[in-house]
Amino acid sequence: MTPTTAWIYLFIAGLLEIGWAIGLKYTHGFSKLLPSVLTGLAMAGSFYFLSVAVKSLPISTSYAVWVGIGAVGTAIFGMAVLGESASVQKLFFLALLVAGIVGLKFSS
Repeated sequence: MTPTTAWIYLFIAGLLEIGWAIGLKYTHGFSKLLPSVLTGLAMAGSFYFLSVAVKSLPISTSYAVWVGIGAVGTAIFGMAVLGESASVQKLFFLALLVAGIVGLKFSS
């Protein structure tokens, strides 16, 4: 697999992580069937794409980028859709996370 393909798989894994992290809110403790099934599928897909990406990319970088995409995406969704606070401090630290993710991508 080419490095570009591995990074695409890692990005897909991160997007699916956002999906399952958000999905957890809607499962209501896995008591609602459809959100629980969709969340489980997003989890499985996220882990699958991560596992494929780490065949070609370093695990340390891959895991950090995967978690970073999930954390930033979930936080942005919470602020944009769920009405969570979007303080200057929170946005600053999310920007630091994004800078770290980009830095890891370019240092690999």
